[in-house]
Amino acid sequence: MKIRRSTSSGQDTIELQMTPMIDIVFQLLVFFIMTFKIVSLEGDFNIQMPLASQDEGLPDENDLLPPMRLTLTANDSGQLAGISLNDRNFANFRELHDYIASRVGDAGPSGSEDAEVELDCDYHLRYEHTIEAVTAVSGYVDRETDEIVRLVEKIRFSPPQENAEASD
Repeated sequence: MKIRRSTSSGQDTIELQMTPMIDIVFQLLVFFIMTFKIVSLEGDFNIQMPLASQDEGLPDENDLLPPMRLTLTANDSGQLAGISLNDRNFANFRELHDYIASRVGDAGPSGSEDAEVELDCDYHLRYEHTIEAVTAVSGYVDRETDEIVRLVEKIRFSPPQENAEASD
């Protein structure tokens, strides 16, 4: 194989042979095609779960807690003006906490898993009051055992709605 060739002017030219390059490219292509592994679709599992027994399984409907709606109202300066849970008014977050603890505690061990609170806060309410509300319903630390006691784990916020007076 001759790589350099002299021209009449005395300059050497380099001649590239394309056939070996094309052979190498095709060999690489065949190698990658042969080693390519097709993976099954993600989430396509063939799992057979055991059937639920008839006597156990679903909890009694009386044991389930309905979703609770906690409404926090604010005055003109953004301070807390009122606390109500399902149309029941509370003077402070301590009363709310005691009420939630008695409701969830009566529901049994699965009560905290099923309990759900939706926070409906006024548009101009200061954030510190929202944090106090979340703290009051989520749980507390038992002072005797230093363990965290969870009350409500599912807390969601309703979309904020600006007052009609503010939009005028």
